[in-house]
Amino acid sequence: MSLTEELKARAEQSATKYPETIHRIMNNGIDRLKDSQLITRALRTGDKIPEIQLPNAADTSISVQELLVTKKVVLSFYRGGWCPYCNIELQSLQKYQDQFSALGATLVAISPETPNNSMNTSEKNNLSFEVLSDINNKIANEFNLVFTLPKDLIEVYKGFGIDLIKSNGNEDHQLPISATYVIDQDGTIIYDFIKEDYKERADPEDILNLLKNN
Repeated sequence: MSLTEELKARAEQSATKYPETIHRIMNNGIDRLKDSQLITRALRTGDKIPEIQLPNAADTSISVQELLVTKKVVLSFYRGGWCPYCNIELQSLQKYQDQFSALGATLVAISPETPNNSMNTSEKNNLSFEVLSDINNKIANEFNLVFTLPKDLIEVYKGFGIDLIKSNGNEDHQLPISATYVIDQDGTIIYDFIKEDYKERADPEDILNLLKNN
């Protein structure tokens, strides 16, 4: 089953699990994000990425620019380990890691979670690639991916047991749009996938095809 199929199956399961009022609030959140036209300002194919140096799950500083010296980088921004769609995506990326590497690309994931919470996410999903902590969404802001959750959606998340204050170590209630990039060794973006709907993610097969042709 492809990642796209897995995500669709999860969404269909979720549709039967929660009341209509919950789905309405969540869908309204997506619609507001679309209306904001945030993704029209996000970094896209052809743009150069900013300097990225962030702590990994072990709280060791990792430089994406240093990784680019030897390989391209597949860069995935995800919301957090509390997000089931993010976990499905991370598990799928893990399965493709060796194929990405064989085609000259290093896999890196970024979220606003604290290093401790990134460690939990990494261990929970048995990840062997770097999972970096973008505290206060500093880098995500430079990519123009950051939005603030509406109050009604914050309450829904609290009802799910999601504590973003604890997860991210601040009270901003800000998240990055889930986005995937492939970065060439000179720092230029050669692929982007950015959707306001958190249930949609870049399929690793599409990334593989791009790497085969670049």
